[in-house]
Amino acid sequence: MAQINPSILSADFARLAEEAQAVDGADWLHVDVMDNHFVPNLTLGLPVVESLRKATDTPLDCHLMIEQPDRWAPAYAEAGAGSVTFHVEAAAAPVRLAREIRAQGARASMALRPATPIEPYEDLLPELDMLLIMTVEPGFGGQAFLDIMLPKIRRARRMMDRHGLEMWLQVDGGVSASTIERCAEAGADVFVAGSAVYNADDPAGAVAALREQAERAALPHRH
Repeated sequence: MAQINPSILSADFARLAEEAQAVDGADWLHVDVMDNHFVPNLTLGLPVVESLRKATDTPLDCHLMIEQPDRWAPAYAEAGAGSVTFHVEAAAAPVRLAREIRAQGARASMALRPATPIEPYEDLLPELDMLLIMTVEPGFGGQAFLDIMLPKIRRARRMMDRHGLEMWLQVDGGVSASTIERCAEAGADVFVAGSAVYNADDPAGAVAALREQAERAALPHRH
């Protein structure tokens, strides 16, 4: 079952509550937290997550592109995020961190930058609820999708299947009507879409159309 997570990085930050409601029917709302250290951009943090939690019924999928996630990530789960993603490149103790996030009642997710291989982390997968493969270099919205990430998505899905894991495989970066089918065929089932949703005349309609495309592309490849 494909899930579409609109990224509010592409929304109007002055109207976040309305922008969250504009994507009615989305599975999750993807919230990009950037600290201007791990990535060269600064977005929003805990207070905004707490406010969004009250402004929408759509669960929040917080993607922490920050240094020291070991220190900060559990607070996002505590603030009401349903899923919290940390970057393995920034985490000091990823297994302990994943367990802390789960202990706070959220789904634990781990992200990999484009140049980070999946293979060294195979043994960590059972500790996670989701793996995020970045299909652009994190930091800014509106970037072009990196086709070279498709083999990595395939390898990650094979790895999950080999271990019989019920994990979700998320892709984020340049996901649109022209790229989502390739991601779904490769084995992704959760799709973060920013400008493809928020630049559309009908954001909720764009969510539904993307989901339908992903479902159709995944059908011959159901694992």
